Amino acid sequence: MTCSSPSRPGCGGPSSAPWSNVRVLTLDDALRLLDAARTAAGETGVPMAFAVMDAGGHLLALTRMDGAPWITSEVAQGKAWTSAAYGVPSAAQKEKMAPMPNFSASITAMTAGRFTPQTGAVPVYRDGVLLGGLGGSGGTGDQDEAACAAAVAATGLSTTA
Repeated sequence: MTCSSPSRPGCGGPSSAPWSNVRVLTLDDALRLLDAARTAAGETGVPMAFAVMDAGGHLLALTRMDGAPWITSEVAQGKAWTSAAYGVPSAAQKEKMAPMPNFSASITAMTAGRFTPQTGAVPVYRDGVLLGGLGGSGGTGDQDEAACAAAVAATGLSTTA
């Protein structure tokens, strides 16, 4: 790796490993989020699906609870992708897009259906760095978002920078 700037991650000197300062959402983080989300959903008695996306919109982990409809897996991924893309709860995009349905449909088409401006996902931050998003589907949007927010809090991560 060639370092053009000492401020670039991994360019702190000879003992610095490349990209050692980059914060990412790990598979272990994702699995802990899913476990916590399932627990939160179980407390409501509503079977849900949950998806964890990294900050680049790539799926890290997915689970669908027994009894949740098969479509909930797809919807949870869309909500998580949307939250990770914007760094805010997916409900914020729902509100923003409400007066612009044609624009919303265009973004959905341009992102191959990933953009899902509906309540039910939260961003995942660590130390002020956006790591990705956690999306849920199966309950009402508010139930989905509440389970996701509870899971993020239970794992020691944050939904805000």
